[in-house]
Amino acid sequence: MKRILLRLVPILVVLVAGVLILYQILWAPNEFEGDRVVIVFKGMTFKQVVDSLETRGAIRNRKLFEMAGEILNLTRDMKVGKYLLRSGMSNKQILDDLSTGRSALRITVTIPEGLRAATQARIFARELGIDSAQFVRLVHDGAFVRSLGIDARSLEGFLFPASYRFYWQPEEEEVLRQMTGAFHAFYVDSLRARAKHLGLTTTEVLAVASIVEGETMLDDERPIIAGVYYNRLRKRMRLEADPTIQYLIPGGPRRLRYGDLRITSPYNTYINYGLPPGPVNNPGAQSILAALHPARHSYLYFVATGTGGHVFSRTYNEHQNAVRRYRRLRSALDSQRG
Repeated sequence: MKRILLRLVPILVVLVAGVLILYQILWAPNEFEGDRVVIVFKGMTFKQVVDSLETRGAIRNRKLFEMAGEILNLTRDMKVGKYLLRSGMSNKQILDDLSTGRSALRITVTIPEGLRAATQARIFARELGIDSAQFVRLVHDGAFVRSLGIDARSLEGFLFPASYRFYWQPEEEEVLRQMTGAFHAFYVDSLRARAKHLGLTTTEVLAVASIVEGETMLDDERPIIAGVYYNRLRKRMRLEADPTIQYLIPGGPRRLRYGDLRITSPYNTYINYGLPPGPVNNPGAQSILAALHPARHSYLYFVATGTGGHVFSRTYNEHQNAVRRYRRLRSALDSQRG
């Protein structure tokens, strides 16, 4: 019996040691203060993922984590995502999460009204890690635009401002599908019928709405401003809409200069009559509704008050008086800032 026990003891020691080592490799907790956010990008190797985990202080021992990956055969299955890792998670738990994407965070991105597609692309690139150049390319890809059920030269104007939820680094096509899907959900048959009643295409409605969006942030002013532009169209006046000039300025918006008004482009409503060829930004619901339900009035002009709203005028002389008041106010404000 003693001989048997003496033979078993080394075996038991080896087994216990093996279990303890395996525990350290797979199940021992990784402890740290607070939570750790770790991002797995497209194309990252297992080594690069481990580098990120080590840099973020999410694992206690790099070699043990690599051994866990080899033992579990999970070194080639890292799922793209943004992960929130909590203190106490074992190597096995972390590897299970990263290999299945089970605990990848969904990220909320809010897109404000009135942004151009290129600006939206920069927001999504910053918040979701997408390729902004590919996003913009798809916006102007005719075949892709048609595949989304949109009869227009680009998706500009159809990228509905809202809050969206995505996992990290979604395909650019998926982001655009969700945004145009939100537009289709909003632009229901009754709104299409209203556009038809006005004799406008969807693109023309959005062109008006985008100008309204660029002119004011006040909901109660939107129908009035839409009415101004429809009055101008009926009288065969140029729209002379500043948002169409802002659209032509790279890196805008900024304060316009007289030279900007001479830019040669079909979008320049200071030179050309009628609506621009398409929307100049991506308007929100209130501006689209204003374009479909403009206020009835005889105003032809408006100018900013300098305090957030606008003064509306029926005649050019009234307008010029309002412009002079605005310029005096702006000059006084500029001198105070200076």
